[in-house]
Amino acid sequence: MSDRTVFLVDDDEAIRHSASFMLRHAGFTVRTFPDGMTFLDAVSDTHQGCILLDVRMPGMDGLTVQSALNQRGINMPVIILTGHGDVPVAVEAMKGGAIEFLEKPYEKQALVGAIESAFNILDNQMANDIRSREAKARLIDLTPRERQVLECLVDGLTNKGIAQALSISPRTVEIHRAHMMEKLNADSLSSALRLAFLAGIGAD
Repeated sequence: MSDRTVFLVDDDEAIRHSASFMLRHAGFTVRTFPDGMTFLDAVSDTHQGCILLDVRMPGMDGLTVQSALNQRGINMPVIILTGHGDVPVAVEAMKGGAIEFLEKPYEKQALVGAIESAFNILDNQMANDIRSREAKARLIDLTPRERQVLECLVDGLTNKGIAQALSISPRTVEIHRAHMMEKLNADSLSSALRLAFLAGIGAD
C-alpha cells in the first residue's frame, strides 16, 4: 500500500486547520503548506502521497504549482480545491493531470472519498510497476533470437510468418519459441504476451 500522506496546500489557515484535523481522524498523515512556493521547496520526486491543492493562492496559483510539479516529474495524484466560480480553472487543472476537483465548502465524505480514490490510483500504479519490473527481469534471460521471436508474436505473426521475417526455418522458430516459453515460465501464448506487454514490448 502507498504512503498515506496528504500534502495540503492552501493559503487559508482555517481550511488548513479544519481539513488536516478531519483527515488525521480519517487515518491519513497530513502535511500543510500556506503557499505554493513553500510546498515546492519541501517536496521532491522521492515523496509519495496525495496533494490537495488550492487554485486561488497569492504569489503562485494552483495551476502554476501543478505545472511545476509536472516539470519536475513529481507524479503524485492532485486533487484541486476550488472556490465559487473556479470550475473552469479546475477543469483546466484536470486537463493538466489532476484527478478530481472539489468545490468549497466540501463535505467530509466527498473529501475523504476523493483522497481514497487517489490512493487507489497510487496502489494500482505501484502494483503495475512491480509487475513490469518482474516481467522485464524474466525477459533478461532470453537470447536475442528468442526475444525477436517474442516480438514477432506480439506483432501477431504466425510461426510461418516469423520464419519469413527472420529468414529462418519454421522448425527453428518452434525451437526458439519453446525455449522462450520455458524461460518465461509461460504456459500459453497469452501468458507470454501478457509478460511482453508488461515489459513494454509492443508499446507505442
